[in-house]
Amino acid sequence: NVREPRQTREKPLNEPIAQTVSVILASASRIRSRILENAGVEHTCIASTIDEDVIKRALKKDDVETVAAALAGAKARDVAENLMAGHQPDALVIGADQILECDGRWFDKPPDRKAAQQTLQALRGQSHRLICAVAIFRSGECIWRHLETPGLQMRDFSDEFLEHYLKTSGPEILESVGAYRMEGSGAQLFTRIDGDYFTILGLPLLALLEFLREADVLAR
Repeated sequence: NVREPRQTREKPLNEPIAQTVSVILASASRIRSRILENAGVEHTCIASTIDEDVIKRALKKDDVETVAAALAGAKARDVAENLMAGHQPDALVIGADQILECDGRWFDKPPDRKAAQQTLQALRGQSHRLICAVAIFRSGECIWRHLETPGLQMRDFSDEFLEHYLKTSGPEILESVGAYRMEGSGAQLFTRIDGDYFTILGLPLLALLEFLREADVLAR
């Protein structure tokens, strides 16, 4: 089931953020960086060093939306606090996280081809959700949060197709929690998607762009 997007402004924008402010993506994700680049958002990537497993274990009794939001916020906070100690204390830091949930089970990025095969076998013929959270920190404080949960229906593909897909898709599928790249041949895995395309790729771009315009970081 797809839930309506949720967004929260944690702190009022009393003054517009200067257009010259640095935008930092607290991630090493090539996909998220490419989404921002293609949308014309100049940014720098600084990967967060948080231990995601520690946060997941601490919040294992919470719902998946809470965990995704906590991870996105922790990534942004980590990088923002390091920048405050350096030369970019006012940088706008974007943290994002995505968790795949299928029938109560959470999926992480597969570490290798075998794990990718097992993930796709588990998802085959099933519907699942992608819980995608984003948070923005500035000067050590969270000023905006957003959450979207697209739903996807994977088709009941053959073992032959799965083998071909794994052989031809390349190592990039290991960067996805579902072992698929919707912008590539991974589209062949599905019969239906409900939700925003960019969010499925890993970043709720349209909501993020709206916030950046409101903050006068991008032209209105």
